[in-house]
Order: sequence, then structure tokens, then C-alpha cells
Amino acid sequence: MFWASYLLAALAIILARPAPIALSRARWPARAPFTAMVLWQSIALAGGLSMIGAMLVWGLEPLGDNLVSAAGGFWDVARNQRPAETLGVVHVFALSAAFLLGAHLIFTLMLTFVRIRRQRRRHRDLLELLSSPALDNPATLVINHPAPVAYCLPGGARSVTVLSDGLLDLLSREELDAVLTHERAHLHQRHHLLLWAFAAWRAALPWLPTSQLAQRSVNELIEMLADDEALKHVKEATLVRAIAIVASGSPPPVSGEEWQTPPEPLALTALPAFDPGTASTVEATAQRLRRLLSPLPPLSILQRGTVLGTAALLLTVPPILLVVPELLG
Repeated sequence: MFWASYLLAALAIILARPAPIALSRARWPARAPFTAMVLWQSIALAGGLSMIGAMLVWGLEPLGDNLVSAAGGFWDVARNQRPAETLGVVHVFALSAAFLLGAHLIFTLMLTFVRIRRQRRRHRDLLELLSSPALDNPATLVINHPAPVAYCLPGGARSVTVLSDGLLDLLSREELDAVLTHERAHLHQRHHLLLWAFAAWRAALPWLPTSQLAQRSVNELIEMLADDEALKHVKEATLVRAIAIVASGSPPPVSGEEWQTPPEPLALTALPAFDPGTASTVEATAQRLRRLLSPLPPLSILQRGTVLGTAALLLTVPPILLVVPELLG
């Protein structure tokens, strides 16, 4: 298992910095947001497994030829309270680090879930006091606020979309349908679960710059996915105008010539702060508008297959390195 630990460590380093940086700078994710989302998830999962696996394999290396046999040897030592003479200080340190990191990641994931759930419950209680149901849109609440606000509040059967009076005053019926379809796509596609997972990754490893990079990229991708869903029901021009209105707080120009470049949003409204990492940025909004105004061709079947194959490979290599017998001596 000596070489397996080094290979896992090398993979962990690649997935911790070079790979996320390269993916965040790539332009193709805008052409295939779902495919890019799968790749981001595989990078996160494979990276965490590689980090823990490298330390675990290194720590158990004296006890067996692979993780299964070494774990059996470790269990025999622990159950029968035998001294592990073959384990040195370095191996004990590696094992301790692996267990601590694994426990830290799981604990942070659960803590983030509890914190988000508590904040959503508090936010829902405030909405019951400050909002009123929309008469012609089920599961939609309206708050009395002049700023254009539109967001969704996940909650299973109690999920709602929240709009402001200020937004309703600015939108036409078609633009309102675009906003509602976009927000409901977040709920139907369970985007809040993705946000939860990547928010937990960032909270668990705040010292890792790419955890923030990954969270921001995933936020942009889920907005693109919701835009694509909205395009199935409304015209492209209608969706563009709705995005610009929500972002800037004022009606966009109606002349087609003025839409050759996206307007710079002046103020942004997005999902509330209780849903970590979901606030749009000016750059992200401008990118969404450019994507709609100047659409690029989607990835070919071969290109999508290559990306999905890479994602599958990332998820299978760490387990293989953990369980296969030592092949390199």
C-alpha cells in the first residue's frame, strides 16, 4: 500500500487546487451546466476521499497489503488489545489525522444542515407575519417591499416562492412567469441540497481557497440550470428582461440594438442570506445575460461523454487504490 498512499496524496493535491482552478476558468461549463455540475461533485467527493484515504492507507500500511486486510489487522489488534509493534509514530499520526479529518467533515456537514434548517425555519416564521399569499400563484408569497426581490424557500411540501411588491410593479405577466419558473426550477431540481453540500465543504476547509471557488462556480451553474428550465416555458427575450429587472431594479431598454452587450446590474437580489453561498454577483448576472444573448453551441455527445467519463473515473480511482492488493512491490 506504500505507492497507493502516494498516488492518493497526489490525486488529493490535484483535486484541491489545479483541477478546480482550471474548471472555474473554463468557458465550456456555460454550454453544459449539468455536465459541469456532475464534474464539480466528483471533484469534491474524490478530493475528500483521496485526502482521507492517503492518510488512512499510509497509517495502516504495516498491517496489510490493502485497506481491507490492513483494517482486519487493525481490528484484531484493537479487539485483542495486542501491542502494534509494527506501527510507528508516523503511522499512528496518519491514522489519527485520517479519523479526525473524516469526523470533522461529517460533523461540519451535519452542523451546516442544522444551521441552515434553523435559519430557514426562522425565516419562514417571519414570512408568516410579513407576507401574504399571491392570489393567482399557488405556493407564492408576496412581501411589501419596494426593492425587486425574488427567491425560493425550500421546505419540502411547504416550499414557497417569495416575491416583493416592487418586483411585481416592474414585471409584465410574461416576465413574472419567467421569474416564477426560474425559482421553482431551483426547488424541483433540489438545488438547495447542492448548495448545502458545497457550503459544508467550504465551512469544513475554509483554508482551502478552492472550496470557495467551487461554491461560487456551483452557484453560477444552478442559476444557468434554472434559466434553461425557464427557457422551456418563456421566450429568451422575456427571460433576459426579467433577469435584468431583478438585478438592476429598473426596466431594461427595449431597443434590440441596446442589448448587444449586457447592462451592468446596479443592485442585486437573490436567495436570502440564510442559504449560504447563493447570493448572485454582478459578474455572475452579467455572465448569465451574455449566455442568453450570445448563446454558444452545446457540447457534442463526445465532449459530454468525455467529461462524464472523467467524473466517473475520479469517483472510481480512489476506491480502487484503497482496496486493490499492492502491485508495485
